Order: sequence, then C-alpha cells, then structure tokens
Amino acid sequence: MSARPADYRPWIDHTEYLAVPEAGPDERIDVGVLFVGAGPAGLAGAIRLSQLLATAPEIQERLGDVPVAVVEKGKYPGAHLVSGAVVNPVAFQSLFPSLAESDFPFRGPVPGEALYLLTEGGAFRAPVMPPTMRNHGNRVASASEMARWLAEKAEAAGVTILTETAATKALVSDGVVRGVLTGDKGRGRDGSPESNFEPGAEIVARATVIAEGTSGHLATALVQHFGVAGPNPQVFALGVKEVWDVARPLDRVIHTMGWPLRWGRAAAEFGGSFIYPMGEQQVSIGLVVGLDYADASLSVHDLLQQLKLHPLIRPILEGGTRVGWGAKTIPEGGFYALPSQLSLNGALLTGDSAGFVNVPALKGIHYAMWSGILAAESIFACLKAGGDPALPGALAGYDGAVRESFIGRDLYRVRNMRQAFGAGLVPGAALAGLMTLTGGAFPGGRFSSEADAARPVRSSGRRYPKPDGKLTFDKLSSVYASGNRTRDTQPNHLLVKTDVPEPVAEAWINMCPAGVYEWTTGEDGKRRLRINAPNCVQCGAISAKGGRLTPPEGGSGPEYSVT
Repeated sequence: MSARPADYRPWIDHTEYLAVPEAGPDERIDVGVLFVGAGPAGLAGAIRLSQLLATAPEIQERLGDVPVAVVEKGKYPGAHLVSGAVVNPVAFQSLFPSLAESDFPFRGPVPGEALYLLTEGGAFRAPVMPPTMRNHGNRVASASEMARWLAEKAEAAGVTILTETAATKALVSDGVVRGVLTGDKGRGRDGSPESNFEPGAEIVARATVIAEGTSGHLATALVQHFGVAGPNPQVFALGVKEVWDVARPLDRVIHTMGWPLRWGRAAAEFGGSFIYPMGEQQVSIGLVVGLDYADASLSVHDLLQQLKLHPLIRPILEGGTRVGWGAKTIPEGGFYALPSQLSLNGALLTGDSAGFVNVPALKGIHYAMWSGILAAESIFACLKAGGDPALPGALAGYDGAVRESFIGRDLYRVRNMRQAFGAGLVPGAALAGLMTLTGGAFPGGRFSSEADAARPVRSSGRRYPKPDGKLTFDKLSSVYASGNRTRDTQPNHLLVKTDVPEPVAEAWINMCPAGVYEWTTGEDGKRRLRINAPNCVQCGAISAKGGRLTPPEGGSGPEYSVT
C-alpha cells in the first residue's frame, strides 16, 4: 500500500501568517531596518548596513533610535543553526577586510579532500574530485560558532539583537510589508494565558529583510501572498549531524555517496555524507538525504548511525565521544525554485529563505551572507537616494544585484543538476558530469520537479542496527544532546493530521530525527499519530513532507553550540 503525504496536508491559509498593523506609536516598536533571523544572511546584512550607515549619519538619524535590528527566535544567535560546514570565506573577507585569517571563526583550512563511493562493505575512492565539489581555499567551521561571532561583531557595530523573539506574522498593509508581529509567550497547551504571559509586539520597520532560514513560514506566506513563486516547487533535504571528540586527527575532508542509500530510480534516494576535521581533536560527521524519497521506513538519523559502522568510517570515531548532535533541512530546488521576484514592497528575501543553495557544491553559507550584504546595500542605496522602500520597485535593484553576483551565476550553471539525479545515482552522475562540462547548457531547458510530499510512499521494512550508546545512538538521547529546552506546556506548533494512512504516518515517524511522532491507539481501537511537540528541534522536515512547522514560543527548541 502506498499513499501521497500531500493528500493529507492540513489546509493552511497563508493569510494566517499575515497581519495588518494596528498598534499605536506608544504600543509598537519602531526600528529603521529589521532583519528576521540571526543566521548568516541576517547578521551579515545587519553588519553591512551598519557599516554603510556609519558613513552617512544623516540617514542613520532618520532611521530613529534603533536604526538596525535583528530578531532571533532561538535562545541566542546560532542556537538553531546546523551545517556541514566547509565555508568559502569571501563574505567574511569582504565584511572585515582588516582582520587576519586567525581572527575569523574558522576551525582551519581544508587540509585535503576525498570522495568515496560506498558499498555495504567497501569504499572506492574517486581518482579526482568533481569540479563542483572542490574545496581548495575553503575553511572548516561550525555554523553555530560563526553566528555567535557575527552577532558579537553586529552588536559592536550598533545592531540591536532581540533573541528569544519569534516573528510569527508579517505585518502587511496596502500591499507593503511593514514589519513583523512577534509571538506571545507564556500560553498554556490549550492556548490560554498563564501567570507568566507576555503578549507579542508589533515591530514596524522602513524595510524588512527575511532571513529566517530554511522552510521559513514568513517567506512561504509572502511568496504566496505576492504571487512570486518560481516555476519549480522548492524541494528539501534533511541533514543530521554529529560532532565528536576523537582520539586521532583527521587529515582530510571526506564526502561519500552510495550506501547506505539505495541507488535505483524507484527508491529516489539522493544524498551523501560528509566528515570534516574541526581541528586536531574534533570531527563532524553528517548525512544529507533528499526528502523526495519513496520509502516510508527511511530514517536519516538511523542511516547515519548505520553509516558510522562502515569500515571506512568506524576507525575515525572509535575511542571518541559524541559531543553534539543536530538536524536541519536544506533547500535543494536550485535556480528554478527561486522566487520569481526577490524584492517585495518593503521587504527582501535572502539566504535559505530564498533558496540560495548550490547543491552540487554543497554550499549555502557564503551565498546566504552575500545575499544579506546585497540586501543591505540595496536598502542603503534606496535611502541614500531619498527613496521609500515601501514604494513599488524601490528595492528592485536587489534582484539585479543577486542575478549579476556569483549567487546568480553559480546557481544558473547548476540549474538542473539536482533534478538530474531523479533518474538514479549512476545516470544522474553521468548527466551531472555533462552539465558540469557544458556549464549547464546540455541538455538545456528546465528540468521540472514535484514537491517532496507529492511522491507516494510505502514501507520497505528497512531495519537499522540497535544503538549501543557508544558509537550509535537513538533519537531521544540525541534530542537531549541538542540541548532542547522546549517548555512542555506550550501550545503545539506542528500542524499535522493524525488520522492518516499507515504509510504516511510511518513516513513521518521514521523521518523525524527527534522522535516527535509515534503511534497511539484510541478507545475505538484505531491507531493514530501522537505528536510529542516538545521534542521538536525545528528542523523543518515535516513542512516538506506533508505537515507544517510553525514558530513555537521564542527561546524554545535546541541550543546548539558546535553544530
């Protein structure tokens, strides 16, 4: 039996995440420019705008007492960030040209690299790295550490950062984005106010930069509201990552393809693993899998545990200790899934909110930061010219700047590569090779794709090794390792139907890396899903596969530090 998760997606009116500004001057928070999200895009943009305003005090004065602000739903900047990460340092060098290499928040340069094709018991090293995956000159880093470092630089530049503040709705009136409405705190499970209740607030801005990251609900609502969706639907991958203290240093960056994923077209399992040295005493290891797979029994978390038992991988970790774990989705739709317009009246879309990820190169961070920088420069240019960001076309220069930058050029060259792997690993790799050689010109055109939830799922009965608590771990112990501090009594922030066919329920249960979903039996003897919302680490996978993640109370969720 198979079923499509898309057929059981709860109906969601995008206007539920939009609100008309109503608060008076004494009730709202007025800021000049608001960045939603303290990730790479939001922080880089806030820093760049502050640098520009420092050269134009008259413009800064017009923006009021808080010229640049950032809202962040996590406990602190970086609390919700997970990435590989091997980083192109270009954005850091542009923002801070006077800093030395040793001043940046990197763990070190890429010392060497290797790509392996895995079978269950063997590993075959590629004779050369594919051009799109070469990392010469890049740096190994922790996304969480980078965000904390950028936040310190932003605050030193005069940026106001409001942490534990979830932007739950976009303020929109007369076709213009005016800011955001933040979420309430202190509501009980039934939504009623408790003794520590704090209502949300309207934050009104001259311009708003959406940098909320992957699968963001504000970006989703605004794209739909303004009718600027790209020709292809956005698709996602789920990455699960661990950080280990190890007994022996790793001397190279390692990527793998193949096992434990299945190669055939019918399985539709696209992805691979990464193992990165983080100095001499730590490594990070992760597995990324496209969420358009067909097997309801596939669990990315458990596949990562299985991967660690491989003869190539096990010696790297044996004798070590796991010190971090996290999970996050990655937008993989590429060029044709980008919004047709990145500038809205009063707002700009940046980073993962727009979908700026180069899947073949496994890169997104420097694209996110550069888009934040371009957003800041576009807003500043508008203000300097005496313009109003709310007027139609006032921020349209951002669209052109993105297209003409390496963001647009790089994504266009690999515009069909992710879709090519829908044919399976071997034919997909061959087709991707031809695309690389021709700069994407062959076979040309646009490869269409369908949303992840549109693919029917059925269980293959996949089984995973039992966790031993030393090398391999279960989901609940991993949630504990994430530092999740979600309050048990807050309202459920996951919109998911619970009375669904067994293949759909099994897909959600296995997919979730945090054990949020499980079977329960009602009084009528019928099995239904139970949702353990406090377990959620806000990875966003459920939004891709048939439900919807909405913002929980600000400050809840994981507290990542080294992911």
